[in-house]
Amino acid sequence: MIKAEWFYWLIGAIFLLMAAQMFLDRTNPKRLGTAAFWGLLGIGFVYSTWVVDKSAPAEPLGVLVLIMIVLAGCGFTGRGKVDTTTPEQRAASAVRFGSRLFIPALTIPVVAMLCATLLKKIHIGGEPIFQEGSETILGLGIGALVALAVGMVLLREKSITVPVHAGRNMVEAMGWAMLLPQLLAVLGSIFQKTGVGEQVGKITEAVLPSGMIYVSVLVYCLGMALFTIIMGNAFAAFPVMTAAIGWPVLIQSGGGDPAVVLAVGMLSGFCGTLCTPMAANFNLVPAALLELKDQYGPIKAQIPTASALLVCNIAVISLFAF
Repeated sequence: MIKAEWFYWLIGAIFLLMAAQMFLDRTNPKRLGTAAFWGLLGIGFVYSTWVVDKSAPAEPLGVLVLIMIVLAGCGFTGRGKVDTTTPEQRAASAVRFGSRLFIPALTIPVVAMLCATLLKKIHIGGEPIFQEGSETILGLGIGALVALAVGMVLLREKSITVPVHAGRNMVEAMGWAMLLPQLLAVLGSIFQKTGVGEQVGKITEAVLPSGMIYVSVLVYCLGMALFTIIMGNAFAAFPVMTAAIGWPVLIQSGGGDPAVVLAVGMLSGFCGTLCTPMAANFNLVPAALLELKDQYGPIKAQIPTASALLVCNIAVISLFAF
């Protein structure tokens, strides 16, 4: 059986390798803090295995996270000199390979889909080849490895250190913002545990007239988008709004189809992701990497699409969930 933990360990090992590279990079004036931040993240991926199976205490992991927050929040992380090709060389490479450059990127979803649908049905000795319940995660990890191999063959690259070095440059460029989705998703769980969703639900029930199911759909979708804009991540908004409106009002009281309500509700949250600087890794970091003059350029370009998609989501739930 291929276990999901193996890929978490691999991710941790990659971060530790990158941390070693960062420590040796004397062009980075903050190399010690940068190496410590990403090295601690790598350790966390490995140590978490024993926290989950309760063979190790969780407190050291919490201390690790707090140290990472201090390192990032106090500005102890930075970026070294990027060792990469010139714009002229990249332009020539793009002309040479053309659309074939998209093959590695498209390999990941194709392999992930195959693993999640077809390969998960394969059994050896009566046991599934993938850990049950983790087929999608495993497919994503396997897809990334296959895409790496495809990319190296396509570009005729023989040394594995080249993609690792390029990955380190990307990690340093994105910085701590790369971890925002995970941190904000945890924030959503904290809000749910503290009863924020329950209180929002009570307020909603007090304000909304009884039986106004389509008004509730409107509030649910708009609430998902709004909470995502505030919190920066739909995964953080989802437990709050679903506990408040999605489950008790639309599904239990209204008899809505859970698959439609919850899936499209999450998609409504993604509409908010397109419109908020809080989703820095999606909106502000790409602007910085592309050296755009307007750091809010991606958000301004995405607002019309997000608005139209939100309207469609409200219509889809209203038409197909009840």
